[in-house]
Amino acid sequence: MLALGLWGLDRSGMWRDEAVTFQVARRTVPQIWRLLHGVDAVHGLYYLLMHAVLTVHPGEVVLRLPSVCAAALTAGLVAALGARLVRPRAGLWAGLLYAVSPMAGHYAQEGRSYALVAAGATGATLLFVRAVRAARKSSWWAYGVVLGLTCWLHEFAVLLLLAHALSLALARAGARAWRGWGCAAVAVGAVLVPMVLVSRAQSAQVAWLREPTWDTAAGLLRSCLGPTDGVYAVCLVLAAVGLTGMAGRRGEPTCAGVALPLLVVPPAALMLASQVAPLYVDRYVLYALSGAPLLVAAGAERVAAAVDRRLADGRRTRVALPGHTAPAALSSCPAPRSPRPSRLRALGPALAGAVAVLLALTHQWPLLRDDRDPARRPDDLAAVSRAAGRMLRPGGAVLFLPAQTRNVALTYPGAFRGARDLALAGPAPASGTLYGTEVGAAELRRRTDRLERVWVLADRDLLAGRWRVNDATERAKLAVLAHDFVPGPERVRGDVTVRLYVRGAAVTRSPAPPTAPPRPVPR
Repeated sequence: MLALGLWGLDRSGMWRDEAVTFQVARRTVPQIWRLLHGVDAVHGLYYLLMHAVLTVHPGEVVLRLPSVCAAALTAGLVAALGARLVRPRAGLWAGLLYAVSPMAGHYAQEGRSYALVAAGATGATLLFVRAVRAARKSSWWAYGVVLGLTCWLHEFAVLLLLAHALSLALARAGARAWRGWGCAAVAVGAVLVPMVLVSRAQSAQVAWLREPTWDTAAGLLRSCLGPTDGVYAVCLVLAAVGLTGMAGRRGEPTCAGVALPLLVVPPAALMLASQVAPLYVDRYVLYALSGAPLLVAAGAERVAAAVDRRLADGRRTRVALPGHTAPAALSSCPAPRSPRPSRLRALGPALAGAVAVLLALTHQWPLLRDDRDPARRPDDLAAVSRAAGRMLRPGGAVLFLPAQTRNVALTYPGAFRGARDLALAGPAPASGTLYGTEVGAAELRRRTDRLERVWVLADRDLLAGRWRVNDATERAKLAVLAHDFVPGPERVRGDVTVRLYVRGAAVTRSPAPPTAPPRPVPR
């Protein structure tokens, strides 16, 4: 996982969410604290952590390194869960399956909190299993502390409590285990209350989300088990086989009894809640991915155990055949045992499973390779900045439409040095906002009255009228451009266009790029 995470880590381009992490984490702690009162409180602990990381060196690779390390830790924790719940070779297979998952690899290379949340949730699950088996109060305290910190990295990690409650029910746990889990759950809920209250007031940030459908659920399952047809089919069959071991000894959690709730309950709960108030995005429940390789490894272990039994039965049958009976004088003497054959027999299936995972990696290699391309992210702010640098002139006036596109200039300011930001009233760090505050509609019109040229960085869908804005300043930008200026040459990078507008002049217009389907623009 560490090797795959480091491969192509320097993509030479951040996308919008990574850029927000990069900007906010480089602010002072008081400035970050002020920002969290108005926006992004759910990422507050992560921003403070990244503030310490980027103090060492503010760069794109360093920005993503914590996610790489967290993904490697998660793979190790998945392996530890498999070893504890099944046996070491099943843990090996589960950890390797997690490492080669394109979904895990994708978020291992993002400067956001989701890989860290996955590590915390998987660690909490391992502590949960240990607490149920050990039945010690200290084990439940450790579980509560790790899960509480994980929830402060992202509040939807609290859904893990529901998964663990179902695991307790499937294990037919006793009153002592339920009491320990209940105390930990109450403590986690109590420490999470302040974040819930603040984040509810900031719910406009996710107003762009839509209700998930059955296709959404099917897509998530495919991402967890394997996005390519061959890997998906094999893993789906093995996961089904792994489910046959759901019931175990009373009070003893099984691999299927832990993995299935981990995989299903958090996404299902969030999808159901999203039918009332849309909140679901797959990255919010990335930690559920840990359940998939555990189920697949449990199924593979059952298949391997069945093959071992068949081979052992065949050996016993051959020994019992006429002509194969040992002489009486020799049969009374035990033959000397050599540990080497048994070790080889134990090592063989483990290596065979590792080779199978290697084949899955080979099959999914094109997906992993393509994911290192910045164009695979929702946008590439570095490419937009380069396009702007080829068009802007020193002293030129720039208009960002909507204000979120100012993200480009805040992240890659080199192309905008010497340019005038027409709508900016207060800079982002000082104003406690992500993108700065903007002037009102009247002031914006006054600033543009005597301008002959304006360079515009705009969302293509907004310019094309495929979605509308409610903010008065944003509407004023569109009105000024439509009534007073004529569009001229442009450069398009993804969903963002850099276009020159000239007042009252006939300008040869460059061919319009192909239109893109509507998409959610806010974060």
